Amino acid sequence: MEARSNFHVQLEQLKLAVLHMAALTEKALDKAIGSLLDRDASLAEEVIREDAGINQLEVDVDRKVLKLLALEQPVASDLRDIIGYLRIAGELERIGDQAVNIAQRCIFLCSRPPLPSLPQLEKLWEAVMDMFRSSTAALMNQNPDLAMEVCEMDDDADDLNIQVLKTLIDRMIHSTPAIERSVHTIIVARSLERVGDLCTNIAESIIFMVKGVNIKHGCE
Repeated sequence: MEARSNFHVQLEQLKLAVLHMAALTEKALDKAIGSLLDRDASLAEEVIREDAGINQLEVDVDRKVLKLLALEQPVASDLRDIIGYLRIAGELERIGDQAVNIAQRCIFLCSRPPLPSLPQLEKLWEAVMDMFRSSTAALMNQNPDLAMEVCEMDDDADDLNIQVLKTLIDRMIHSTPAIERSVHTIIVARSLERVGDLCTNIAESIIFMVKGVNIKHGCE
């Protein structure tokens, strides 16, 4: 009984480490897009510097998972939880990388005259952040229904990314000096769309953890 109690303490510590990682990743995303919207290169540089903390947390999660697998021999739902946390940590690290990518583009864009406002890009950011926060809430509360909602939200993010792409291509056709800045902005939108995909992956892992159902590559 004592061994099982210790196992669940370690499992809870693993969950807390992943949630801490999610909090840092959310902060990185907020700063990255904030640096773009406010044209704040110093904020973008913070995102790049602080990415090492997210990477280190992924390493810590890996170590906790290996320890649990090697010493505790988990079965059934406990094993699903461990695998799920490992997958989610990997997705969070990739989201952190996308935040860095956005920040790098922002540093360039801050050094150039601003492009005209692009409401679709702000809507894309809002949609993606909603997906991220919902996936984190689903993880915290082990809520597969909320996780499924995240999967269903991904189509909206994809559509907004296409709208941004079409608008910027049109601008490049009509304004040659805007081409380089538009390309960097397209990459920002692609990074945000990719974050949406990664949030969907997190949601799929939560459904796997709670229900034992693998819905990867489709959320029907």
